[in-house]
Amino acid sequence: FAKKFNFEELLYKLEGDNTCQVPFNEPYDQNEYEQEILKELMPTIKDPSTPIVLNKEISNLNRSFATRISGEIAALYGNAGLPDGTITLNVKGITGQSLGAFMSKGININVEGAGNDYIGKGMNGGQIVITSDKAGSDFALGGNTCLYGATGGTLYVHGQVGERFAVRNSGATTVVEGTGDHPCEYMTGGVAVIRGKTGVNFGAGMTGGKAFVYDVEGNFYEKVNPELVEALRIDTDEWDTEMFELKALLKDYAAKTGSKRATHILENFRTEIRKFWMVAPRGVKPTIAADKKGE
Repeated sequence: FAKKFNFEELLYKLEGDNTCQVPFNEPYDQNEYEQEILKELMPTIKDPSTPIVLNKEISNLNRSFATRISGEIAALYGNAGLPDGTITLNVKGITGQSLGAFMSKGININVEGAGNDYIGKGMNGGQIVITSDKAGSDFALGGNTCLYGATGGTLYVHGQVGERFAVRNSGATTVVEGTGDHPCEYMTGGVAVIRGKTGVNFGAGMTGGKAFVYDVEGNFYEKVNPELVEALRIDTDEWDTEMFELKALLKDYAAKTGSKRATHILENFRTEIRKFWMVAPRGVKPTIAADKKGE
């Protein structure tokens, strides 16, 4: 059948060498912004006994911020990273895509402004906190596919994020004010708290971890993909451990973002806990009950 076609024009070879003639291709983005910051951080990376705090402006041209820094940390310390809080980066503005991608332990990024897509992609440790003094928690401060494939660390966004939030998350902890469709898709570990509306198809392919969802409008249950997960109420004594975990996360989130809504939940926890669902793989048991069964 193929003999009927003439591919000479498509497969024509130009005269000359048919191999790569340069050692490497120059990168499109030289990442000069982070290279300059890295120069300031290298003494601390080499000797982390004295923490460092930097205050910088940032724009959406600055993509994958902190990834280059994390690479230097990984080269010296591997997966262990740095002690918590060794490097604090306070940035103001709207960041480029992939903020904190593959971030190492020991880095804290505080953003006054907003992020873009892929925040915390593949992050291994550290903490990212995004707030805005110009936008309320109903505004979008993060884009799509945040925490894609993350294995650790913490992400707090005092605002909405986009679709496919925490897809393939396997170890990160996060609190956000709301999400688009397909949150916690293919999630295998970690903890997600969504303190507001979500989109549909929640937990599709989710096989591990857990999510706490604040359901003010009373319609969250119908948004869950029930193939592998179930949505459970946790306002009874047998779920004390899970309630304590949720309360601790909201307390930390409120302290670091100034969230008035999280503070309201904490101050009225006995009544507000009734509005929460916990989404987890089917068959999950209360921690207390599971512990007793193992005794």
